[in-house]
Amino acid sequence: MDAAPRTSAAAESAETTYKRVLLKISGEALMGDQGFGLHPPTVERVAREVKSVHDLGVEICMVIGGGNIFRGLQGSAQGMERTTADYMGMLATVMNALAMQAALEKLGIHTRVISAITMNEVAEPYIRRRAVRHLEKKRVCIFAAGTGNPYFTTDTAATLRANEMSCEAIFKGTKVDGVYDKDPKKHEGATRYDRISYDDVLAKHLGVMDASAIALARDNALPIIVFSLDEPGGFRGILRGEGTYTIVA
Repeated sequence: MDAAPRTSAAAESAETTYKRVLLKISGEALMGDQGFGLHPPTVERVAREVKSVHDLGVEICMVIGGGNIFRGLQGSAQGMERTTADYMGMLATVMNALAMQAALEKLGIHTRVISAITMNEVAEPYIRRRAVRHLEKKRVCIFAAGTGNPYFTTDTAATLRANEMSCEAIFKGTKVDGVYDKDPKKHEGATRYDRISYDDVLAKHLGVMDASAIALARDNALPIIVFSLDEPGGFRGILRGEGTYTIVA
């Protein structure tokens, strides 16, 4: 009785561009129209997008920022000691990861929250081989607490984890449908790139991800696909060779 669904999923997976990917989203992507915190309907919408890709048979891991709750760099700018502020930001990412876990499991997707800071009561500790095995078993792995070290952003953590998990690409979900030469929400004449090199992103300060993350992706030939998380079906569409996006490669 179980054979037919597995065969169908395998057939769909064979049609996708990538077999294992990492989805990076900001904490702000989960707060909807609010100015702070989590907006449950938005979290559920993102979870449905993840499920639609998971249903294709693609192995997915995620990194979610914490800026909707606390951003270490802003705390530091307001006079807080930087290391403490960054650790507070890491804890915010754990809260977001747990919210996403709850939304995904409500949809029937098995998940694991894996934290770079040990907190056994709420998350698994990060052990690379165990995390890889979770992906092989089609569980969605949500990596929390960044790299576990201050002074590193969740962009860098996402690139690090994507390399460690042997992901074929990083999908960076944003509010716009790719990388532009200037902010398209502020400039009508902004030009979108279909494809751009890592070095051009760094040289033009395009803000796709921080410089450390871009350099780490470049050094390991890991493509970054920037797309709109607000477009329904956009994540799934790109994996089927459709949609609008920019590839940094």
